[in-house]
Amino acid sequence: MPATPAWPPRSAPRLFVPGPLAEGVAVAIGGGQAHYLSRVMRVAEGDAVVLCDDETGEWTARVATAGKREVLAVPEVRTRPREEVPDFTLCAALLKKPAFDLVLEKATELGVRRIQPVVTRRCVADALNLDRARTIVTEAAEQCARTALPELAAPVKLDALLRGWPGERLLFFADETGGDPAADAFRAPGPAALLTGPEGGFDDAERAAIRALPSARPISLGPRVLRGETATIAATALWMGLAGDWHK
Repeated sequence: MPATPAWPPRSAPRLFVPGPLAEGVAVAIGGGQAHYLSRVMRVAEGDAVVLCDDETGEWTARVATAGKREVLAVPEVRTRPREEVPDFTLCAALLKKPAFDLVLEKATELGVRRIQPVVTRRCVADALNLDRARTIVTEAAEQCARTALPELAAPVKLDALLRGWPGERLLFFADETGGDPAADAFRAPGPAALLTGPEGGFDDAERAAIRALPSARPISLGPRVLRGETATIAATALWMGLAGDWHK
């Protein structure tokens, strides 16, 4: 007797949509997402799609109608609640577009709760297209099966970030001049953040201002000089492994 196919199938498309989702309440999916479902994935009536709303969690839905401009899907079963992610904020200096795109994508995949872009004196880029950035973050969350989107803030200048820093949150500062080994420092409990620099690093005045912050903890990421995107991704992964949710 043939085995009953898994529901939803592993190949079912996965999308974030506006919420809240509810059992039996149809969702109209339009724009680029409708094109993706109907033209790329070629869904048809009765097919499964997986929907997330960043509120109630993950739902298996069944396609009711599949048109060129709109796909109607009806949630049937909530398969997972919205996930709890570690209280970790990534404060990443803006990099050139391809490099910062990679940071946004990988930070999302790694489980970051908040992403705060930062503008420093040596940043090559000083602006960020937030709509485009949110698209990158959303698509990364869909690819890695997150049920919660990371919060994405507008860029702030470094001095403004430091002035408004909450005292209860540790700020691990990736300082190329040295600091405590990251693997030791990251074991500190409580809400945390990571500050990483631009292509040219922080200047002396910025470094002094960061080190003057009572919550700052300068850290070393090893003996090699790392590119901005490499340092950011590697340090985030290390924190998730030591203090985040990778050990659960």
